[in-house]
Amino acid sequence: MFFFVLIVIGLGWLFSSVYNSPAILIIAVVLAVTQALVGFYAGDKIVLSTSGAREIQKVDSPELWNIVENLTITAGLPMPRVYIIDEPAPNAFATGRDPKHASIAITSGAMQILNKNELQGVIAHELSHVGNFDIRLMTITAVLVSIIAIVSDIFLRSRIFGFGRRDRDDNGGQLGAILLIVSIIAAILAPIIAMLVQLAISRKREFLADADGALLTRYPEGLASALEKISSYSAPLEHVSSATAHLYITNPLSSGEDESKQPFFSKLFSTHPPIAERVKLLREMGK
Repeated sequence: MFFFVLIVIGLGWLFSSVYNSPAILIIAVVLAVTQALVGFYAGDKIVLSTSGAREIQKVDSPELWNIVENLTITAGLPMPRVYIIDEPAPNAFATGRDPKHASIAITSGAMQILNKNELQGVIAHELSHVGNFDIRLMTITAVLVSIIAIVSDIFLRSRIFGFGRRDRDDNGGQLGAILLIVSIIAAILAPIIAMLVQLAISRKREFLADADGALLTRYPEGLASALEKISSYSAPLEHVSSATAHLYITNPLSSGEDESKQPFFSKLFSTHPPIAERVKLLREMGK
């Protein structure tokens, strides 16, 4: 989190130096803090709304409710709000700023395709995200990555349309030219670096949630089998975007392709670790 905030402040300072305007640094910091607060307190509501999730009670789906309730008690967590997404593609995610304000959403397709042990494995995985505060970390990280992209985009567009060019001409010189070149390079590379860090964090937290979820159910094979079924489904989710894809248990934008055949460069931009690797580690836990 410190690394992301440092990037935002660094970009703000760099761009304010190019334009000789301290106000840009102030705006960048205020924008980052404001968006982080919005993401912290309302990010879960936005995600649930855009995914088409509807909240349920015990009478709506007693089996699902009992699974969530029993695993929640075992994990020592507060009961989260439970949502169903009416889509045939199997998947699930957790969101919220902390365990007291957590929500778990699962697709109707997952409830139809997965058996009870597999469903328990998926729910345990999502509850592990809740218990490990991954839901807070990934929400704020996503917000800060978007801020870095916005600040960089504003700077690059301002250079294209000539904003601040007069100041550069008046206060130019070798140092000003070097600073301008560095700022342009930073504006291009910063969003890419920030996104790679976000994706790396996301992949690492998936491994941790797999392990903790397997320990919670004491049956790693349930989650391993569920991951295989979910990843092999041939159609992606309809109501999902790249901004929220990292929240799901498997990549909701994939369509059953073999991840092991993807080039290394593509894996760097993947929101999740390869399913085969996750399944292998889970089955090793069960030996």
